[in-house]
Amino acid sequence: MVSPPPTLRNPFLVLALLAVPYTAHAQVTASEIDRWQAEAAQVTITRDEWGIAHVHGASDADAVFGAIYAQAEDDFARIEANYLTALGRTAEAEGKEAIWADLRQRLYVDPVELQAAYHSSPAWLHALMDAWADGLNYYLATHPETKPKVLTRFEPWMALSFTEGSIGGDIERISLSELASFYGEQKVAMTDEELGRRPREPRGSNGIAIAPANTVDGKALLLINPHTSFYFRSELQMTSDAGLNAYGASTWGQFFIYQGFNQNAGWMHTSSGVDVVDEFAETILETNGKAFYRYGKETRPVTRAPVSIAYRLDDGSTGERSFEVARTHHGPIVAERDGKWIATALMWRPIPALEQSWLRTKATDLASYLAVAGRQANSSNDTIFADAKGEIAYLHPQFVPLRSDRFDYTRPVDGSDPATDWQGLTPLDDLPRAIDPGVGYVVNTNNAPWTAAGAESPKAADFPAYMDTAGQNARGVHAALLLENRADFTAQELMTAAFDSYLPAFATLIPGLVAAYDALPTGDVRREELAGPIDLLRGWDYRWGTASEPTSLAVFWGDTLWREVGEFARAERVNVPDYIATRVTAERKLAALQKAVTRLTRDFGSWRIPWGTINRFQRLDDAITPHFDDAKPSTPVPFTSAQWGSLASFGARTYPNTTRYYGTSGNSFVAVVEFGRKVKAWAVTAGGESGEPTSPHFADQIDRYATGNLRPVYFYLDDLNAHVKLRYRPGDR
Repeated sequence: MVSPPPTLRNPFLVLALLAVPYTAHAQVTASEIDRWQAEAAQVTITRDEWGIAHVHGASDADAVFGAIYAQAEDDFARIEANYLTALGRTAEAEGKEAIWADLRQRLYVDPVELQAAYHSSPAWLHALMDAWADGLNYYLATHPETKPKVLTRFEPWMALSFTEGSIGGDIERISLSELASFYGEQKVAMTDEELGRRPREPRGSNGIAIAPANTVDGKALLLINPHTSFYFRSELQMTSDAGLNAYGASTWGQFFIYQGFNQNAGWMHTSSGVDVVDEFAETILETNGKAFYRYGKETRPVTRAPVSIAYRLDDGSTGERSFEVARTHHGPIVAERDGKWIATALMWRPIPALEQSWLRTKATDLASYLAVAGRQANSSNDTIFADAKGEIAYLHPQFVPLRSDRFDYTRPVDGSDPATDWQGLTPLDDLPRAIDPGVGYVVNTNNAPWTAAGAESPKAADFPAYMDTAGQNARGVHAALLLENRADFTAQELMTAAFDSYLPAFATLIPGLVAAYDALPTGDVRREELAGPIDLLRGWDYRWGTASEPTSLAVFWGDTLWREVGEFARAERVNVPDYIATRVTAERKLAALQKAVTRLTRDFGSWRIPWGTINRFQRLDDAITPHFDDAKPSTPVPFTSAQWGSLASFGARTYPNTTRYYGTSGNSFVAVVEFGRKVKAWAVTAGGESGEPTSPHFADQIDRYATGNLRPVYFYLDDLNAHVKLRYRPGDR
């Protein structure tokens, strides 16, 4: 545990704060400054050689104060951006283009309701939210050079707007195009991404836990491998005299470790394929200009509530747009299809969700973790768990509504039929899970739970169909090949597995392409045109690498087909590689190879190009929306999109001004943890810890990231003390 250093408090800071002209920030009072100073005096922030903040507080609330202050030091812009999104206020910073995303958020986020929830929250949670707001406001007060776009002051209740740390919350399943069409003045076409026409990196993660029986040293191992947008989370440690000691990844602006470990247990979340967001097709009747909806034998009034969205005008002034949001008991109306209004039902339980997110960081074993899960406020994430007792587990999301299995909830169900309604929540004991399986491992790659523990996985036939809509994926196939029938794991071996270069999707797809070529008639001109590319792919071992030319050709070929058939795969609810394998004709496969060869030759001068020449990591500045430049330095990355079965994920594509592929998502925070008498861990964060381009920690982890060379984590004070670069209290620098 990190102990505080001697007092570093600046005796002139109060006077300095009071002298600051708060033109960009909200006005503060002397009593607030006194309170913040008192909280800061209980906090120590220690920065190690990688800029990672190890925060210690006297109480848990003090640790929260220090952790969010340290986050703000590293990247306040991303904290503000996340809360503008969560509060439905992005348009105030970005303009009218963000109105529909803000409206989508405000379908559920009501500031008045959140304020009431804050006041009714348990005292311990109330204290954490107070400390969170104080830490952010103290940062702004001590850093007048930071210019917030909108949020010049944080209120404690705001923490309840953003309680889920995963990328892409449930609410993002609501189509912005359809929402704009319903509440706007005209129909809005769906985007290529919504239609599936543009290749998109799967949003998900890998989690693996290895039981002691399958390890050389008899200690449980955990792989934490989230696939998110780069720079989506801060890596940090939070400790307190009250027993808190959690290390891992915290989504910018949140005060809990979302994916990580403590001295006793570790948890990894992977986006789940469980169906917990449902659409109800409402039959609408109009009487005297008022809308009603049919429900069984009755009609009920459609309720309406005003929502106003402020937005920034080009001249810097503020405009406002007002809406009357329609609702049924199923949820807000988000679209109209085939004459029916579509209501969306999803989880919105801010207090239990925030409680669960915090309390699980203090779990000491599987039993205590499951006790916290009893709040049933995790809707979107599977969990891979391991602890120092040697327990491992795959756990399904706990918020799973009970429904009749005779309806297909992957499509809109008839809202007028009461039998389609949710009937409470599924008890924890009735959810799919795998606890301490004899195979000695559990795994999830955003695939179905039916392969979480080999032959000892839960069986699909024992559960309703809505328990999974994802099925298997290429990463799941890959993971099984690496995990089955092995008892020789060490932490290093697990790191090696996490970066194994095999691409099982291409191992399935390329033979079909080669067979299509071999079936060409003798006189077909394509036999000569494609002989070289086919020979290159025919001899490939289906492994990525910076020097691999077949990887370049295969990815360009696969991406070409994805653009052509992605919309159809989406319509049929089939993974794109599976669609290519089973539904794409031989002629189309060969035509796509011709296009890939032409494109490679046009952009790079030859169709034989090493993958590392194309696939690059580049971080030019602190812009939240990334941009890239072929003329500026970048780093080769050997791994590919997760879509092709690479466990190490790098979601990359070209941009209007580039020919190279640049990554924006995939592997972000990666860690391997070994549990024993003492925890050992290794980690890497995409790019670096800081969002400030002048910081030495803006780009100091890029090479380690690209090569999978994880660095040691300094979890214990003795280890940390040998690597301290800076130790201070909030406000002292």
